[in-house]
Amino acid sequence: MMVDWRIRFGVLALVWGFSFFFIKVGTEGFAPFQVTFGRLLFGTAVLAVAMAIKRERLPRGRRTWLHLTVAAFLLNSLPFSLFSYAELTIPSTLAGICNATTPLWGMLLSLVALSEDRPTRVRAAGLGIGFIGVLTVLGVWQGFSGLDVTGTLMALLASFSYAVGWIYVRRTLAGAGASNLSLAGSQVGLATLQLALVTPLFTSLPSSVEIGPLLAVIALGALGTGYAMLLQYGVVAEVGPTTASMVTYFIPVIATAAGVALLDEQLSWNTPVGAVIVLAGAALTQTRGRRAGTTIAVRASGFPKNAPAPQPATAVARHP
Repeated sequence: MMVDWRIRFGVLALVWGFSFFFIKVGTEGFAPFQVTFGRLLFGTAVLAVAMAIKRERLPRGRRTWLHLTVAAFLLNSLPFSLFSYAELTIPSTLAGICNATTPLWGMLLSLVALSEDRPTRVRAAGLGIGFIGVLTVLGVWQGFSGLDVTGTLMALLASFSYAVGWIYVRRTLAGAGASNLSLAGSQVGLATLQLALVTPLFTSLPSSVEIGPLLAVIALGALGTGYAMLLQYGVVAEVGPTTASMVTYFIPVIATAAGVALLDEQLSWNTPVGAVIVLAGAALTQTRGRRAGTTIAVRASGFPKNAPAPQPATAVARHP
């Protein structure tokens, strides 16, 4: 809090934007499940230290822990693993843009799952515009020529999982009686345990460990999964959720810049144009009416969501 919020906002955007770069580098030396386990392990370590310093208590109640286990799968274990597998075959730039579709999936699902969150005409238009942007990024008129369909679908499914997880958390963990940090640290810890069980079943220890991929996984976990969450909490507390949520629109821009500049990834004209259309549609889906002032943005790993202000328990761990 001693540092101006604008600086912390910029650092937050950089860290989350570079997450896709770190994933790509990490998969050059480790299996996707190993990358995911590593990021969760180092992220948990950072949050555990923060909880110890703040003397936060773990959540109580079996029901809360059961809901956190499901949230850990939907918001961490599954999407993190999908992005890692996706970036074996697609550029980090495309993965970052796919991540930006989460608000579109969220609004689409809210039509069914959240009766109190019915869309306005503007938000419905944003949904349509956003998916036109997705088709533009994918180059649908070219028949997806040169595009790895499986990897792209994995990245889109990861974003869809984030949206499902947000709705689940909003319906089950509101009013859990624990702090945001306690819930987030517990959730990421549970996700780490899930990957600790899965990873040995599908991978074997690498024959050698290269320093570049190892540092990428450490940065992905300690910075993008742990430290970034602490930054986000501070920015939201200081300037409010509306301003803090703007970080969402910088993430694909930074992911694209990092992929092109550092990984020599190539861009065709439809990728940046489609990304702009996606972001415009996503921005429209996040508009609110008169009740906008009563909501708080919830960001757990790629984009902000809204939940009733009196329920801090909805701010759980999700990262790009």
